[in-house]
Amino acid sequence: MDLSATSSKAAMVMGVIRQRLIGRVLTPGAKLPSVRSLSGTLSVSTSTVVDAYERLVAEGAIVSRPGSGFYVANQAAPFSPAEAGPKLDRAVDPFWISRQSLESSEDSLKPGCGWLPPSWLPEEAMRKSLRTLSRAEPSSLADYGTPLGLYPLRRLISRRMGERGIEASPEQIMLTESGTQAIDLLCRFLIEPGDTVLVDDPCYFNFHALLRAHRAKIVGVPYTANGPDLAAFAAIVSEHRPRLYITNSAIHNPTGAVLSPVTAHRVLKIAEEFDLTIVEDDIFADFETVAAPRLAAFDGLERVIHIGSFSKTLSAAARCGFIAARPDWIEGLTDLKIATSFAGGRMTEEVVHAALSDGGYRKHLDALRARLSKAMAEVTKKLAAIGIEPVLHPQSGMFLWCRLPGETDAAEVARACLQKQIVLAPGNAFSLSQSAKNCMRFNVSQTLDPRIFETLKSALKA
Repeated sequence: MDLSATSSKAAMVMGVIRQRLIGRVLTPGAKLPSVRSLSGTLSVSTSTVVDAYERLVAEGAIVSRPGSGFYVANQAAPFSPAEAGPKLDRAVDPFWISRQSLESSEDSLKPGCGWLPPSWLPEEAMRKSLRTLSRAEPSSLADYGTPLGLYPLRRLISRRMGERGIEASPEQIMLTESGTQAIDLLCRFLIEPGDTVLVDDPCYFNFHALLRAHRAKIVGVPYTANGPDLAAFAAIVSEHRPRLYITNSAIHNPTGAVLSPVTAHRVLKIAEEFDLTIVEDDIFADFETVAAPRLAAFDGLERVIHIGSFSKTLSAAARCGFIAARPDWIEGLTDLKIATSFAGGRMTEEVVHAALSDGGYRKHLDALRARLSKAMAEVTKKLAAIGIEPVLHPQSGMFLWCRLPGETDAAEVARACLQKQIVLAPGNAFSLSQSAKNCMRFNVSQTLDPRIFETLKSALKA
């Protein structure tokens, strides 16, 4: 490759255009910036831009129309979610955290992962449910499920939602394979490529990855101890007019914050004014010791869509989630589910229903909450001893959002600890604005091994 200055600048221009193509900022048929305009924007000569454009024409990425300019070729490049985001250090890339957590060996320690250790989950209840399923009618083992999902499980979910003040009939509930699939279906149903979606900053990092896969424009709103910053929320919604807002009301991920009633009412008022649809992700509901306000309860499922799953408290291997929404949206989502996955996982739904219906599940949750509370206190104390302090003290849940001492780069700490087979979750993976460089999320159930604190201490000194 010619490494002359001119060639390097042309390659830089090509990289800028490729990034816009991959992220679908420039779609097939769209006109590219003029040579003069782009040269001014990138502070390069017009001949450099012409060189870059001609090379992209040779690659087939763009086409030249004499007298008109350059246009994106009709055959778009394959979409890559990882490429669509900003070029971050792999230590703060959401895919890095997920892949390290999922692909690491059983010997690895995973304080950065988002699930409980297997020993904390109701193994015997799951085995009992599987034994019950093995004696079920042949249709439960071999037939397709209904598109909405197993009715007895939807009825049970309806009752459980009612305990939190959310009224939804079984007909307003559709089962999904997970909370992630629920959001994926909602994005397919409600947004088009290029639409703006609002998320909290910080928020669950896979929201970023999933929204990039849907070619959405992502905008972040600062999150506080009581919910989104209301002044910023109002200003951002007014300026960007997002189609969706995805958030956690109870046990926010990663901060552990809880939405206040005052904030909830104000958010809904702004949403109504600007016709904003809200997706309320409630997958941590069963960790709560005191029920937090739910947007869906105040709104009555008019513009709020409520989703949840059972991966966190029952089993990550039995993937089952749900969407609760107004009836006309459930109708459309049902058609979309048939188009994309045809029917639900009937066996999984049967197993989950049997486990949730067993009286032991509530006892399991009581014991789990107590165990998490004890772990939260223990981990907070041990982290403080090495200079790591929580940004706030959560009421419940398994996450502790912490600030590292001074200007410590959490990504560097994560890289160092990975050498010792310890997977961490650096703060900037959760932050769209990249403003959490010295923050880190700890899963207290996975942060009890003394080796974690010893390794963290050494990494901080280094």
